[in-house]
Amino acid sequence: MSTTSSTPPDTASDPGPDSASGPGPDPASGPGSASRHVVRRLLQLYVGLALYGASSALLVRSGLGLEPWNVLHQGLAERTGLSMGVVLTVVGAGVLLLWIPLRQKPGLGTVSNVLVIGAAMDGTLWFVPDVHGLFAQVPLMAGGIVLNGVATGLYIAARFGPGPRDGLMTGLHRVTGRSLRLIRTTIEVTVVVTGFLLGGSLGIGTVLYALAIGPLAQFFLRVFTVPSPAGTRSGSTVVASGTTRQAILRR
Repeated sequence: MSTTSSTPPDTASDPGPDSASGPGPDPASGPGSASRHVVRRLLQLYVGLALYGASSALLVRSGLGLEPWNVLHQGLAERTGLSMGVVLTVVGAGVLLLWIPLRQKPGLGTVSNVLVIGAAMDGTLWFVPDVHGLFAQVPLMAGGIVLNGVATGLYIAARFGPGPRDGLMTGLHRVTGRSLRLIRTTIEVTVVVTGFLLGGSLGIGTVLYALAIGPLAQFFLRVFTVPSPAGTRSGSTVVASGTTRQAILRR
């Protein structure tokens, strides 16, 4: 925060010999800069979450396989007759309840994750029709995967708290002492197998997503890192400079 100068008006125009070395007002700090910083983070959060839902819908419409959690969501949607967006929201809320025994604390991003992604997914599914033939399916699948990486970088770099599923992984890691690699793999294999048995779509898109999302998320975390109001890099640069897996799981 810059301070207001106490120099009288008649001498303020004559800075004197020592003023060049003294600390002047920092244009990158102050209430206005802090407000812009928060607005940018909020914008990144909600654009990222909306794009995440849209990217998941593109993978659904491609018909070539979904990301692991959406295999489960699609399977449950087939069994219940609910839309995938509604199922995603209900499952996210259920996972959030599991945070209570793990003593995880949700943030704005956590609650927004539950509410926004499902709505964005249903909206995109309503707008984008099914496609047929590999010439249409493959580009839609590729676009969905890349857009998911963009969305992941946007909303995680906003630093408003992890999504319900990421928080479940980090909470279990803290409570059990098991590695994040083991916990993440166990959870995702479980949801994929369960979703597939319920009728979810498992295919080449699922495999390509698993291989590509780490590098994509790492790249876009670097792109969308938000500088702090004082012009220095915030904690998200540490997130972006770690390994791919750390970049996705750490906030």
